[in-house]
Amino acid sequence: MAIQREIGAHYSPEKEGTVFTVWAPKAKQVDVLLHKPEPIRVPLQQEAMGYWTALSEFANSGTRYTLILDEETERPDPASHFQPDGVHGSSAVVDHTSFAWSDKNWKNLPLHEYIIYELHVGTFTPEGTFESMIERLPELKDLGITAIEIMPVAQFPGNRNWGYDGVLPFAVQNSYGGPEGLKKLVNACHEQGIAVVLDVVYNHMGPEGNYLNDFGPYFTDKYKTPWGSALNFDDNHSDAVRNYFIQNALMWLRDYRIDALRLDAVHAIYDMGARHFLQELQEHVQELEQQVGRDFILIAESDLNDVRLINPVERGGYGLDAQWSDDFHHVVHTLVTGEQEGYYVGFGKPEQLAKVMTKAFMYDGLYSEHRHRTFGSSTEHNRAEQFVVCSQNHDQVGNRMLGERLSDLVDFETLKLVAGLVILSPFVPMLFMGEEYGEKNPFLYFVSHGDEELIEAVRKGRREEFKSFAWQGEAPDPQSEDTFNRSKISRSYTSDTRQNQLREFYKRLLQLRKTSVALQRPDKDKVSARLDAQETVLHLVHQTKEPNLYCLFNLSDAEQSTTLSPALETSGSWKPILHSASTAWGGANANLPETMEHQSEVTLPPKSVLILQQQQ
Repeated sequence: MAIQREIGAHYSPEKEGTVFTVWAPKAKQVDVLLHKPEPIRVPLQQEAMGYWTALSEFANSGTRYTLILDEETERPDPASHFQPDGVHGSSAVVDHTSFAWSDKNWKNLPLHEYIIYELHVGTFTPEGTFESMIERLPELKDLGITAIEIMPVAQFPGNRNWGYDGVLPFAVQNSYGGPEGLKKLVNACHEQGIAVVLDVVYNHMGPEGNYLNDFGPYFTDKYKTPWGSALNFDDNHSDAVRNYFIQNALMWLRDYRIDALRLDAVHAIYDMGARHFLQELQEHVQELEQQVGRDFILIAESDLNDVRLINPVERGGYGLDAQWSDDFHHVVHTLVTGEQEGYYVGFGKPEQLAKVMTKAFMYDGLYSEHRHRTFGSSTEHNRAEQFVVCSQNHDQVGNRMLGERLSDLVDFETLKLVAGLVILSPFVPMLFMGEEYGEKNPFLYFVSHGDEELIEAVRKGRREEFKSFAWQGEAPDPQSEDTFNRSKISRSYTSDTRQNQLREFYKRLLQLRKTSVALQRPDKDKVSARLDAQETVLHLVHQTKEPNLYCLFNLSDAEQSTTLSPALETSGSWKPILHSASTAWGGANANLPETMEHQSEVTLPPKSVLILQQQQ
């Protein structure tokens, strides 16, 4: 592995001071300016590979500072751990040894036990802070959630942002509560038995407050990205850039005790070197695991359907633990909404659902109408737990022009049907905040930039993005505070009977996911999915462990009759254990026999899911 350097400001009670380290290969002089009542200037010493460093006994926890390049350019630290006054202000030293952790007995959950709940800090509670989230954790635990996934918290401009405009990857967003607030949240999650996944962005940086080029060649023009020049992972001086992001990942896992990282849009991490950045990252994470005695998980978001990401190194892969499956979402979404524009072109066929329920990818070497080329790779040799699936997430909701959730696009019975498809799949299920009760508030795209030209460019970019879809109306203004406030979830299930019924249905499905031996760690090779002759009913059978589960999904808006398969490698009869049409879940209460045999005929109400368990 390449030589690694700690960067940023590292306070040490033993050394009674702070070690400052920055990469600035073209600078002739670098100083740290300590913002004391009487400013103190600390010259850094030049070392190999363009690094500068020094120990100052005058800097301790909380000390504000900036870096001065060649006597003229004053900037925040590129590896600042805290920006109390935002992206343009001074950095602050953070003492990572002082927090009183109480999660000493916590061990990360294995990936197959993850039931993920994706959320955005700013819109999850009225206060929009880490600490305000803590009182909501018992609700998530009661629901059945075992892991929360937090959208990016790296410092971004202003107080409102999805997080993908971050420009200081090491600094925890000040308006959310900074480093102390994040640690309190992680500690509270672990006390509740909930793992924490953090979304990190290593493929681009936001535009406002992005001062990295003042320090060194962090970017390259070798590749083009939707956000401008690519980050420099394989060009001249790329060793230090790779180190920058590897150190960032290690910081989250070590200093904040994050359990898993979700790596944003890894298809936009361009690296043609002999050892891909993602492989090197995984190697360093494994090394940290041995040092601290804890397990960590790396989950990639990718639109390439490429199992090289999750294949072991000995099979030519990068060794990551899991990746998202966009195909799963697209198949489910197009089938229940009928939308087939934009990147939904080529989806919407019932037989595709049967495939993604066991393969995760629809396009695994097939021609894609949307991409106009053969696309994807086979998942044959990958485990089910290596794929994260969902029916909604921040991208698929928030990148709609009006930010509509599925609850605005389909009826109540369909919401229960879709919940069943996600949670009863063999893959790792993920919910998007509010999904479990059919939240009606939209999740819109919002920013709080300070540059008027940039604000107008964002508005224009959003309008251009929607041209390939047949959506009607006017896109809300991303800069407006009202757009942000409208995106806060309401928790309306506490006063809405129907929403509470939906939440209780989700809760029952998640309980089944945890307690049924057939679902606890599904082997996708022992899960079968097929459609009936009319392509209206999906038969999904879990045979990983007995007692097996037989799940029936009526995909149509009419009552359907279907016959249980006679060819199952199992014995015994089948007992209905959960039916979405039951009055308990707001349904019409269709009558069912107490037990069914192979080749029994079953009548299913429209848009319903029925789960049968093997009786031995």
